[in-house]
Amino acid sequence: MEEEIKEEFKKSGFSLDDEEEVLKKCLTFCINYNLKPSDLVSSWEVYYLNRLLDESTVRNAEMDGFLLHLQNEQKEAVVKEEPDLYIYSSKDVDMILNYDEEDMKEVPGTPTDKSLKLNSDPFNSTPKSYGNGYSSGKPSKLVTPFGRRTDKFVVKFNINSLPVVDNNDSEHDHGNLEDEIIRRAQPCKRCSLMVHRLGPEPGCRFMYDKIEDRFNALENRIRKHATALFASGLYEEPMDPTVASQRNIFAVGMICCDGEGRLNEKSIMLQSSVEHSGGRNVRLELHNLSQFSIFPGQIVGIEGQNPSGHCLIASKLVDSVPLSATVAVNQHPTKKQALDLVVESTDSSYVQKEISALFASGPFTTTDNLFFEPLTELLAYAGRKLPQLLVLMGPFIDSEHPEVKKGAVDRSFDELFCQEILRRLQDHVEYAGSNVRVILVPSIRDAQHDFVFPQPAFDIHLPNLEHQITGLTNPGIFEANQVNFYNEVLVDLNRIQILIAHHLDDSPNTVKVGCCTVDILKQISGEEMSRNPTDGMPSDRMSRLANHIISQRSFYPLHPPAEDIPLDFSLAPEALHITSIPDILILPSDMKYFIKVNIAPST
Repeated sequence: MEEEIKEEFKKSGFSLDDEEEVLKKCLTFCINYNLKPSDLVSSWEVYYLNRLLDESTVRNAEMDGFLLHLQNEQKEAVVKEEPDLYIYSSKDVDMILNYDEEDMKEVPGTPTDKSLKLNSDPFNSTPKSYGNGYSSGKPSKLVTPFGRRTDKFVVKFNINSLPVVDNNDSEHDHGNLEDEIIRRAQPCKRCSLMVHRLGPEPGCRFMYDKIEDRFNALENRIRKHATALFASGLYEEPMDPTVASQRNIFAVGMICCDGEGRLNEKSIMLQSSVEHSGGRNVRLELHNLSQFSIFPGQIVGIEGQNPSGHCLIASKLVDSVPLSATVAVNQHPTKKQALDLVVESTDSSYVQKEISALFASGPFTTTDNLFFEPLTELLAYAGRKLPQLLVLMGPFIDSEHPEVKKGAVDRSFDELFCQEILRRLQDHVEYAGSNVRVILVPSIRDAQHDFVFPQPAFDIHLPNLEHQITGLTNPGIFEANQVNFYNEVLVDLNRIQILIAHHLDDSPNTVKVGCCTVDILKQISGEEMSRNPTDGMPSDRMSRLANHIISQRSFYPLHPPAEDIPLDFSLAPEALHITSIPDILILPSDMKYFIKVNIAPST
């Protein structure tokens, strides 16, 4: 058979280095894995292409890597034939060998009876294993940087009733605090969920937008703001800002820069709508304003004069549409009471029934491997706390990961997503029970998904679990059946941000949550120009940036977009527009951990 193997390699254009040793190992592979010489050479070609090997030479040094490739192929073939079968890997064996005997007694198996799932203690702190990873409340003995870290589940931010937590406290103390946070929220009921599908659908045709699409999208934004400002009754009907006038006028337009660089005091332009000015620009002078914050693409209202017809001198800048005062008066008493509770802190005598939600943003693996240890530990945490709503925001298979960028992955991106992400989530949902709901939000950095923004939801097909694991568009909005978020705690899990939120269960109203995985806060920060009063306190920059999203009623108000954002204007108008202000905005950012809670009544 060695001669046959040699002939097959020659037919495919490969020469053999250290021929005797290579053929001996290839013969062993054929016998062990029941392969024909032609099948072996076909597998070598796949390995050769994936590894980007320079020479068409089969080297003895590559045989160990080729063996691993063959093992993965055999494993995938078995999994396809029997999808419910779990194959243990060397990582599982290492995990078992490295655990103490006491630890092994504590590792629970997946319950086989539904009653066991529902009656098991949701706050049990014993380790749980998911998929081919590991998770433990105790430090891992596997030698990875992630496993050696000591600052697990460190509380970074809290609101209202929780005390400030010292990050130097022991892990046990953090665990007690988390138990106190979530122990009140037993997963006895399923929360209702409504996903708003305004974005593109899976399989949509994208990146074919025309100049006309871009024009219409920007023009509609200006017109909608102009209509809303005039309808508020606080401002006059917008006029043409490019016409010379000695009297004060009110104009609505988009902030632009007159060159390629960043905004400065001499480069600010205002572009009005076609209806009012034919789409012409006029230079905007803001030296009379003591405070402002602007960026390219922002829609603003300007009160001022244009004596020469070449420069609009602003006396007032309006960067948001006012909320009607009558909304609060006519508001439903239950929601008004709930909002009052948020503002005035919670009353300890108030009897409340709560549900819990957990939000996390990727990447879900460390840069040194593709073991997805952070995700495994996060799901173990969720397995102990059992939140009723779990929202995971991409990237999942990060295109910026070193292994992905080098092309050193031996599986397709879709296979990685299904085997490393969906399978872990499926195990978690089956363990946690039918009351748990999971929402997945994609990212433009997801290698296995469409590189376009706005982004369609993941096309997820899991038998019997389609109502528990749901895809959301990016950006996207969903509604849960509760209204009063009285406490939020942000926990940092080694580049994963977790938001634990609780709210009342006895209200007929819903809470609206907006999610976007594009780092719009960082991008606006790089383009923003602002001025603070010299005699006043400086404003909180992160709150100011997030308020731009609310005031502009858009998940991506920046224009022109950042270079790495594949914005398709033919998909953008409805998908990016915020029809009413979300109660909660989840905006993961590389700048810092951040929570933006909006408690103003929406229009």
